[in-house]
Amino acid sequence: MNSTPTASPAATPPRALQRVAVYCASNDGARPSYVAKARALGTLLAERGIAVVYGGGRTGLMGALADAALAAGGEVIGVMPHGLVEREVAHHGLTALHVVDSMHERKAMIAELADAFVTMPGGIGTLEEFFETWTWANLGVHRKPIGLLDTDGFWTPLMTLLGQLESEGFLRGTPRDWLVRDDDPVRLLEALHAFDGPVVRRWLRLGET
Repeated sequence: MNSTPTASPAATPPRALQRVAVYCASNDGARPSYVAKARALGTLLAERGIAVVYGGGRTGLMGALADAALAAGGEVIGVMPHGLVEREVAHHGLTALHVVDSMHERKAMIAELADAFVTMPGGIGTLEEFFETWTWANLGVHRKPIGLLDTDGFWTPLMTLLGQLESEGFLRGTPRDWLVRDDDPVRLLEALHAFDGPVVRRWLRLGET
């Protein structure tokens, strides 16, 4: 599967990615490939000297991602609300764990810390994080690249839906104007480096979301 940046690496200077936010599930999912890709992504980011920013969990794809990055000597930063920490789902072996008051604060801090975003397979929480981050890009809150790690074609139905939104006049621009998608972590990371997103009018700032 080919990634879909709007500009090639030759045309756009590589962006400096020091921290990448990863949205993913707190369970393993139905296929072993989901956990395998989470581990591969965590290892890759650590080997490239890029810190992982994520929701701070120790289970599922979240835990696999964090543990792999830590095992490879990487920096892993978690952000989690008090309520979830108290339920003992927090990963306490991270480089840093920021404990905040609410889910809203969690998402805002992750977005502020990250230079780019990767969404892996997950449930409604993962989808909600992805869509909010993407909405912020559409509103001009940020121009940070947003990637979909398309393990086993997981995101194909989403791209079909986005195409439908576009054809029905509910989506400005095409999905590929805003997103990069690939099933290979290395190619996805390279596409995030090269991505040059559309310039849109700034409607809001992060604190106004």
